[in-house]
Amino acid sequence: MMRPTHILMLLATLSISACSISRLPDNLSRSMMNQEDPAIVEAGAPAYLLLLDALILTYPDNENFLMAGARLYGAYAGVFSKDPQEAKPLADKAMGYARRALCEYDADACELIDGPADQLRAGLDEEFDDDDIDVFYAMGTAWAGWIQANSDDWNAVAQLNKVQTLLSWVAEHDPSHDNGTLQVYLGVLATQLPPSVGGKPEVGREHFENAIEYSDGHNLMAYVLYAKQYARLMFDQELHDSLLQQALDKDPAYEGLTLINHLAQQQAQTLLDESSDYFE
Repeated sequence: MMRPTHILMLLATLSISACSISRLPDNLSRSMMNQEDPAIVEAGAPAYLLLLDALILTYPDNENFLMAGARLYGAYAGVFSKDPQEAKPLADKAMGYARRALCEYDADACELIDGPADQLRAGLDEEFDDDDIDVFYAMGTAWAGWIQANSDDWNAVAQLNKVQTLLSWVAEHDPSHDNGTLQVYLGVLATQLPPSVGGKPEVGREHFENAIEYSDGHNLMAYVLYAKQYARLMFDQELHDSLLQQALDKDPAYEGLTLINHLAQQQAQTLLDESSDYFE
């Protein structure tokens, strides 16, 4: 297998047109998301990330490159980081790129997310529409990943309300966005806590079911997190095991979801193996 350093040297020597460069981040992301072997992505993704860093250094104002960097750094932090200390700098990079993309896209949007939380929704409704959902979704998901990586910091956790506002606004404009993954994020946000301390598990359940419906059952992470976040919280073993078995029984190959689905099936098997001990 070609080493990452060799890949970068090869790319550096190629004469690449401006049009090809503009497509490169999306094609990198697509190739990763459609890879069937997570180990290949884990080994090769650092080279992709370095390449994106180089593109962003070369084109620092390109919001599409910045959003691609946010997506891939966020995905790598959430999927392949072995511990919080490894995840934090990656999540920081994702958050930084997402924020820069938003500020390049619209200075008013940048100011809006920095303002009071109780004014965020009104500002979104007044100033933005369907054409703006991609950049706000990128910001919201990178922010959610950053909070997860810094869950030991109450100042970070306190920002969850803004993340939920951003993603709820996106859902009102495009509820099936990102193959239903938007709904998975909202489901996880609603099931962080039990009902006794402010959690909204039934709202979360609705979001997970929406994710399954909007993806026609192809988003297998929706089944897994439905089981992990809701069924375990509500101590419903029958639902828990049924959801995980459904995830294991499905074909993981699907455009844009293949990698995540293989990872979901790995998690599903682990959770199912632990089921008896957890619910006893």
